[in-house]
Amino acid sequence: MPRRLPDLEAWAIFAKVAETGSFARAAQELGLANPTVSKAITRLEARLGVALLARTSRQLTLTEGGRGVLERATRILREGEAAEDEATEQSAAPRGRVRVSAPLSFGIGYMAATLPGFLAAYPEVTLDIALSDRHVDLIAEGFDLALRIARLEDSSLLARRLCTVRLLPVAAPAYLDAHGRPSHPAELRDHRALAYTGGASPGLWRFTHPQFGEEAVTPRVGLWTDNADLLAPALRAGAGLALQPEFLVWRDLQEGALEVVMPDWSAPPLALYLLMPPSPLRPLRVQVVIDHLAQALKEAPWSCEQG
Repeated sequence: MPRRLPDLEAWAIFAKVAETGSFARAAQELGLANPTVSKAITRLEARLGVALLARTSRQLTLTEGGRGVLERATRILREGEAAEDEATEQSAAPRGRVRVSAPLSFGIGYMAATLPGFLAAYPEVTLDIALSDRHVDLIAEGFDLALRIARLEDSSLLARRLCTVRLLPVAAPAYLDAHGRPSHPAELRDHRALAYTGGASPGLWRFTHPQFGEEAVTPRVGLWTDNADLLAPALRAGAGLALQPEFLVWRDLQEGALEVVMPDWSAPPLALYLLMPPSPLRPLRVQVVIDHLAQALKEAPWSCEQG
């Protein structure tokens, strides 16, 4: 017996419902009637013999079966949109919603400044930006792309490297005048540290030297936080030393409010990446966001290396 063609429309509708968390919002974004969306999900579940969504009067959640097929459903939706963009005149005028994840401090400090220019250039594209230092699951949470500052591990995601992000040990001159200027990582144990809880080994600071090799130290921490911006007032007030990304401290360094400690030693750098789902096909509305952010952010004044 010939195998039936897959119900591609229902798969795409399921992906949009999962992305938006709502039948009504999915219908609105797809330009469909609410009953059409509901019937498509019912039709797909009947065909598969498994529930994809758990529905209550207040909440819509993915079942285990729904989570298992979401990545493929999302790929069907995205590749269908990309194919239509390429084949129709609409490719000249990108439109629709693009979901972006970005780190909190970086998003407010640098990404935000790039948005007015984008919105003016692409008035029919709607940006939905979530700021968090949490590493989101792009596929499961329905994001089109993410900015991430990290040492990127092996991943099925596509990654576009924009620039190096140096980590600098810094302190206020007044603090260093009072407590001394360390010249070796081992001396940091005698100092008070202000530390970020993110990263693979929070509180463990690693450094390298061209002559003396590698050193690791666990300083005495007086303040922990999951957002490095919070450390700035304490740093400027002379409360201790911190290992901070350059984009957070470059202005203070220029103005003399902070200075780099142990300039002959360097911490392993991070990098700024644009991460995308694995499919090489992307709707034009997503591609223009990628191109805009890549161009705007690789020219950041604190960047020590172009991507």
